[in-house]
Amino acid sequence: MQSAHYSPPWADTYMVGIAGSSGSGKTSFAVKIVSSLDLPWVVILSMDSFYKSLSPKQSEIAFRNEYDFDSPEAIDFDILVDRLRSLKQGKKAEIPTYSFAKHQRQEKTVSIYSPHVLILEGIFALYDPRVLDLLDVKVMSNQVLRDVKDRGRDVEGCLKQWFGFVKPNFVRYVEPQKKNADIIVQRGIENKIAMDIVVKHIQRTLVEKSERHRMELQKLGKVVSEEPLSSNVLLLNPTPQLLGMSTIIQNEDTSREEFVFYFDRLATLLVERAMENFRFEAKIVQTPQGCSYRGLQPAGEVSAVVILRSGATLETGLKRIIPDCRTGRLLIQSNIRTGEPELHYRKLPEGIASHDGVLLLDPQISSGGAALMAVKVLVDHGVAEEKIVFVTYTAGKIGVNRMTMVFPGIKVVVGRVVAEFEKRWVEERYLGC
Repeated sequence: MQSAHYSPPWADTYMVGIAGSSGSGKTSFAVKIVSSLDLPWVVILSMDSFYKSLSPKQSEIAFRNEYDFDSPEAIDFDILVDRLRSLKQGKKAEIPTYSFAKHQRQEKTVSIYSPHVLILEGIFALYDPRVLDLLDVKVMSNQVLRDVKDRGRDVEGCLKQWFGFVKPNFVRYVEPQKKNADIIVQRGIENKIAMDIVVKHIQRTLVEKSERHRMELQKLGKVVSEEPLSSNVLLLNPTPQLLGMSTIIQNEDTSREEFVFYFDRLATLLVERAMENFRFEAKIVQTPQGCSYRGLQPAGEVSAVVILRSGATLETGLKRIIPDCRTGRLLIQSNIRTGEPELHYRKLPEGIASHDGVLLLDPQISSGGAALMAVKVLVDHGVAEEKIVFVTYTAGKIGVNRMTMVFPGIKVVVGRVVAEFEKRWVEERYLGC
């Protein structure tokens, strides 16, 4: 089966640049856009994070309020462009943090991943041609003593900065950026017409992206509908024990207590089968009888990522096989209006990219949309396809084929494959709600 392409909803991130002088209302305008959109996938990125760290001599000058922070030379545009390009491609980006009290970039970074809309605000948001190429909408806010509160400076220092650097640099660098702007906003957030134009343009673009994403999933489903299962889809051997447990689980008259008991047993078998796909190395141990036993042990760490909430039904089986397994969480839910899968939350085990293997847990694969998105998240965080094993109890054939066609390197351990889509019934029976 030939590999297919898949782009998540946050690929080709919609980017808005808002430039303007200090005190022009850039941040207020950006915050108002976020509140007007009322979506969980909108991020404001301040260019303040990309100031260059100062040398001891430069820092001494800065503490005397004699360093020019309002010149483009103070901004590390190379790092800014690199992070914006990563986000535009739907990848994770580590954003630096800058301390104005110390005039230094901090060791800790802030991770940004999967925003549908990113708002870049800063004095020089429309200055660098490389940044301009990435922006979908360019806004100039045309409207100073904020630094006292936000940057830990005193009033005298702010005035010194204003007359020494801010005002002359506004004429030299900020004002010329107007020619790059699509919209020039007077009166900041009071300008409701300009705000409405920007917000409606973003909303229209997001609707179009959502429609393209759903069409891509539908097209992929048609392509794989007649394809055989990949050799990487590993079905549990249908032993009498397995068939007996499945009969109990499928029976609508089975009590919840009995359902949980047998599903936990079945989950253990699924995780055991999944573990066979990771590397083991030879190990010799001494038995209590004084003999040497030549055995095997895992060659590296195996972690797990649970797709909430249904993936929690497989955790008992996971802990029985790997009691100390480090576990992450992904919350992917389908939009009740459009049916499109949406990523609401992610928390992955630290250092997951270096682990020898990663188990992705979800008891059911239906259309495969959420499964595709979950695998994409792991791949974007540096996990190689070949290290991922998707563990599920029941799966629709089209959903499995969608996933393995886009990610041919992953393996799927499954208890049963059905021809059509099934309603997600396992979590309701297991959790009781």
